[in-house]
Amino acid sequence: MTEDLQPLDSEDLGDSRRERRWRLAVGLEEEKLGAEDRRLSEALSALYSDDGEEKGTGRRKAGLGGSAPRVARWLGDIRNYFPTPVVQVIQRDAFERKGLRSMLLEPEFLATVEADVNLVADLVSMRGVMPEKTKTVAREVIGKVVEQLMERLERRVADAIRGAVDRSRKTRRPRHADIDWDRTIRANLRHYQTAYKSIVPETLIGFQRRQKRLVDLDEVTLCVDQSGSMASSVVYASIFAAVMASLPVVRTKLVCFDTAILDLTEMLSDPVEVLFGVQLGGGTDINHAVAYCAERIERPTKSHFILITDLYEGGNSKELLARLSRMIGLGINVIVLLALTDTGRPGYDPNMAAQVAALGAPVFACTPDKFPDMMACALRREDMGLWAAKADIKLVNPAES
Repeated sequence: MTEDLQPLDSEDLGDSRRERRWRLAVGLEEEKLGAEDRRLSEALSALYSDDGEEKGTGRRKAGLGGSAPRVARWLGDIRNYFPTPVVQVIQRDAFERKGLRSMLLEPEFLATVEADVNLVADLVSMRGVMPEKTKTVAREVIGKVVEQLMERLERRVADAIRGAVDRSRKTRRPRHADIDWDRTIRANLRHYQTAYKSIVPETLIGFQRRQKRLVDLDEVTLCVDQSGSMASSVVYASIFAAVMASLPVVRTKLVCFDTAILDLTEMLSDPVEVLFGVQLGGGTDINHAVAYCAERIERPTKSHFILITDLYEGGNSKELLARLSRMIGLGINVIVLLALTDTGRPGYDPNMAAQVAALGAPVFACTPDKFPDMMACALRREDMGLWAAKADIKLVNPAES
């Protein structure tokens, strides 16, 4: 990328750069643009000009139709000009405006896209029609996204929900997973090595692990709606389930459903395999899935049931409400997440949400970054309303029904 292209998305623009931004935005004739700006304009016009017509010129454009190599070159162009979040937005627009989802079946094209959670959801939904060669590349792409998400979320989840750690008792011989890094760094600042730009941790400070028998562990069941509208939530829920299953302090189950039920608990050691086991799309029978999970809860007062769904019930709504009421009455900690997505803005059935909230279950949407703290609050059985207020999350009001 040339130097004059880098500040395109900056708010601190001089007059010349501001004029350049407007020229690109309104689509002036190509001859009035520089060579680099012309390429950028062509890349945007291929997607956003109506019917393939280049803005302001009346000339027809080839657009994004055609072969995978052509689209791959276009993806390379937009990646040169924009940061990754913007590239992902443009990709989504391309899939929706130009019908490029079919291109995901091309291994050469798939290898060039900027992968994110939404792309993973697309790949999972299409895996049934993928050739074997494409499936191999798709697994690699999904694996990269999973690795990035695990790196971003794993430590936070572990720190937040390791309920078997008694933080009132300190030790100077902690296990690696139980080290309090903030206190350890402060205690060893005097051992900073200038030559290596590192601190030598002479003294480790951490928490003593409280011994718990396996039978005493809390159980967490993630029951996830895998209908098409919940695609991103399924991806995040699967990642969180895999992380939680790796912790020795809780028992974790993952059940996905549409009109059928898919118990993925035994696959949680491999989150990529979990995602390839998901069957996105189809109808929704929440009542059936809740019944399946409820039958497998052995110790209600030690169990946490996290239902992730938009609550558009295609099954028996009355039975669903009665079943959730019985679970709450037995002491099961029932929480309903309307979405588990980066935006946290779900589309859901407001009437059903209000009726579930009236039973006493907290109902709200949650972003992935807030999920670890939410789960820690649930495991401690603290007031979810107070936590939500501090986290600036709005719970569904039962009075809205």
